[in-house]
Amino acid sequence: MGALVRLQAALGAAVTTEPAALAATRVDSSGWVAEGTPLALVHATSIADVQATLRIATEFNVPVVTRGAGTGLAGGACGSGGTIVLSVARMNRILEIHPEDELAVVEPGVINQDLNDALAAHGLWFAPDPASKAISSVGGNIATNAGGLLCAKYGVTRDAVLGLKVVLADGRLLETGHRTVKGVTGYDLTALLTGSEGTLGVIVEATVRVRPVTPGEVVTIGAVFPGVRAAARASAALTASRLRPAVMEIIDPVALTAIAAYLGPTGSAGLPLGKGAFLLIQTDGPAAAAEAEAAVPVLQALGGEVRLSTDPESGERLLAIRRAMHPALAAQGDVLIEDVSVPRSRMAEMFEVISRISLKTGVPIPTVAHAGDGNLHPNFVIRSDPDRAVDAPFVPEEIWAAADELFRAALELGGTLTGEHGVGVLKRRWLADELGDTSYRIQRQLKAVFDPAGILNPGTMFAS
Repeated sequence: MGALVRLQAALGAAVTTEPAALAATRVDSSGWVAEGTPLALVHATSIADVQATLRIATEFNVPVVTRGAGTGLAGGACGSGGTIVLSVARMNRILEIHPEDELAVVEPGVINQDLNDALAAHGLWFAPDPASKAISSVGGNIATNAGGLLCAKYGVTRDAVLGLKVVLADGRLLETGHRTVKGVTGYDLTALLTGSEGTLGVIVEATVRVRPVTPGEVVTIGAVFPGVRAAARASAALTASRLRPAVMEIIDPVALTAIAAYLGPTGSAGLPLGKGAFLLIQTDGPAAAAEAEAAVPVLQALGGEVRLSTDPESGERLLAIRRAMHPALAAQGDVLIEDVSVPRSRMAEMFEVISRISLKTGVPIPTVAHAGDGNLHPNFVIRSDPDRAVDAPFVPEEIWAAADELFRAALELGGTLTGEHGVGVLKRRWLADELGDTSYRIQRQLKAVFDPAGILNPGTMFAS
C-alpha cells in the first residue's frame, strides 16, 4: 500500500490529487514555480490531520511541504514533484483571546488582519504587520519571522510569539514556550522554530502576545528630497535624535518615478513626486504631535520638502504613495521583490551600491526601505519577452547576477541576506556565505535533530 492510498484511507476527502489544485501549490507570491507535480494536497483541519499526514510521510519517506496562505516571497512553500503539500489554511480558528493576559491563541491559518479585527473589540492589536497582512496567515508570519512597516518600533513576529504547538516529522506533538510574560526554562525552542520556514516542524497552534491600543492621534509626514542619500541621512538623523516613528519608509528615485506615473498628478498629495526620493513618516501614541513637530525641522535641514498631516484623509493620501509602490512596478512586468538589511547607519551606502550595480548591469532596481530598521527591498522588474523559452527560469540569469552582487555588498556592509522574507529556495545558495562554515554545519545538524530523514520542506534554506 503506497503513501497516497494510506493518506486517502486515513484522511478521506481532505486529500486531493486534482491537477489544478496541485498546480496552484507549485507557486507563491515570489513568482517561483517549483518543478514537477506534487503527489497530493492535504487540507488539514486539525492537529490530528497533521499528525496522520506526517506519520504516513515518515513511514514512506515522502517529502512534505507545509503551506499556509501561499503569500511567501522566497519560494519556500511551493510543492515540487512527488511531495505531499500539507495545507494548514483551513486551520483558521481563533481559539482564545485573553485581554487580562494580553495574549491570544490561534491556529496557523488565521489571517493576520482577521486576528486584528477580532482583537479590536477588546482594545488590543497584534503588532506584526507584513505588507501582506490582509492575506497572509499568522502561521506563515511565524514560519518566516515576518516584519513590516511597524517593526522598528513594535518588533518583528518573534517578539510577539510566547509559545507554539508543533508537529514533528514523525508525528509527535511538541509544545514550547509559555503563557507568562517571563519564562526562561530550558532552551528557547519557540525562538528557534520562529523563522525556521517549515524545516523543523509544522506549526499547528500559537500563543501570541498582543498589545493594548495606545490612545492618541496619528500624524503623517511626507517629504521629498533631492536624492536618496539625503533621504537616508534624514532618517538616520531622526533615529539619532531618539525619535521613534511607528513608520519610516524611503522610496528611491527610480521607484518614485514609476509611482508618480502610476498615480498621476492627483495622487501626488501636493508633493513633487517626479523628482528625488520620498520619505514617509508616521508617529503615533500620546506624543505623536510633539514627535512630528520635532521631526519637521530635521527633515527640512537636510533638504526635504515636507507635508505634515494630522487628519486621516490627507494622511491616507501620503500613505497611498507608499502603497502604490508594488502596483506601479507590477504594471511594468513581473516583479522579483528582494530583501536585505544593513545597519541603519549604512543604509545610504547600500542605496548607493544598488545604484552603482544598476548602472553597471543596465538592470533597473527600484528600491523601497523600512528606514527605521535598515531593511531594504530592491525590486527587479522582469519585462515580458515574446522570444523567451517556455521552460526558461522565471528570473533571467542577468538579474540573478545583479542580485548576487547586491547580496554580497549587503554582507560586506555588515548586513544580512534577508530581514523578513526568509531564505526559502531563492536565497539558499548564499546562506553559507553569511553564516560561515561553523554556523552552517551546526544549523544543518539542528535540522537533522528535528527531521532525521530530511522530509520537511526539502530544498528550503538548505540545498537537498
